[in-house]
Amino acid sequence: MKVLVNINVDPKSLNEVCEALVKLDEVTRLYEVTGEYDIFLEVEVESVDEFRDLLKEKILSISGVKLTESSVVLGIWKA
Repeated sequence: MKVLVNINVDPKSLNEVCEALVKLDEVTRLYEVTGEYDIFLEVEVESVDEFRDLLKEKILSISGVKLTESSVVLGIWKA
């Protein structure tokens, strides 16, 4: 299951947060972006429960992460 995660971070912690996120096996792509959020992630997990654990135990525990917004991918029209 693919989930897209937008992350807002403390600007002073951006590099450290990115460095921590790229080490997570579930993260397949990481983009530093402009706009409302600072980081855009694509993650691959087996289930909603696995995503819940990833979000709560790993992503939200990284120092500097302030806010996340997640979307489950229902279908891919063009890759």
